[in-house]
Amino acid sequence: MTPNAITIQSLTKTYGPVTAVDNIDLTINTGELFGLIGPDGAGKTTVMRILCGLLSNDSGQCRIFDYDVNTQIDPIHDMIGYMPQRFSLYPDLSIAENLRFFADLFQVDKAERKQRIERLLAFSRLGPFQKRRANDLSGGMKQKLALSCTLIHTPKLLILDEPTTGVDPVSRREFWKILKELQSDGVTLLVSTPYMDEANLCDRVAFMHQGHIMAVDQPSNFANYLSDQLLELAHDDLYHTCQQLKHYASVKRVQLFGDKIHVIVTDEAKFQNELQREKISPKSVTPIAPGIEDVFIELMKAKAANE
Repeated sequence: MTPNAITIQSLTKTYGPVTAVDNIDLTINTGELFGLIGPDGAGKTTVMRILCGLLSNDSGQCRIFDYDVNTQIDPIHDMIGYMPQRFSLYPDLSIAENLRFFADLFQVDKAERKQRIERLLAFSRLGPFQKRRANDLSGGMKQKLALSCTLIHTPKLLILDEPTTGVDPVSRREFWKILKELQSDGVTLLVSTPYMDEANLCDRVAFMHQGHIMAVDQPSNFANYLSDQLLELAHDDLYHTCQQLKHYASVKRVQLFGDKIHVIVTDEAKFQNELQREKISPKSVTPIAPGIEDVFIELMKAKAANE
């Protein structure tokens, strides 16, 4: 039987009085593209750094391909690639020179080095720019170079900490296309992101908030997590309308989403009557399926209410 890529049991990590990771359990299958979703401070980076052996945990156990992170980190290092939020490229070196440097760092056999570098340049679409200094690259190209350097020793598991933060939307899509190609080649990926839309690109996601995992599921299943009706309103005065809707008896939650308002209601007919009574005339009121961000916000509010 193939072991799980990652198995986390009762993992806890504190920093003084702050509990960054609070007794979490998580299993990631081999070959899976798994997303760790949550805001800054949720504990995502702490989990990843523990998995890579860069931080010690207070209690619990982490295993990577059946190796214990606390006692067998050397063989684990040969199997994983870790791309932190700020990957340390050498700005004065060219793309090709950075790749050669990381090949030396990971002690890639010289007989294989040239072939691997050429393959990564083609794979990342950086081949035409290989003589360009890293300092002169765009944000998206820097991230693709950082990923290529992480891949130089052909890891079985990639751990990527918010790899698209600060990258333009076109480069983000291109980067995720590359991640999907890696997965099709058999690489397991654990990716953290603050972007809820990227969760839809994962096989499964875990919602993290304040050190806790609130839910783990396939993105398509999260629509079932809300039992109440979700409506999308269009209105010229978004802010003022939001403030008014919060006081309606039928309204459970109101949230601005771009140029629309999302409203969770317990009774749609009662809500429509309240709109008429208060003489609020939206341009449209449309029932919609909840997205991942809707569910995440609702789970956070429910957790806060329970506490």
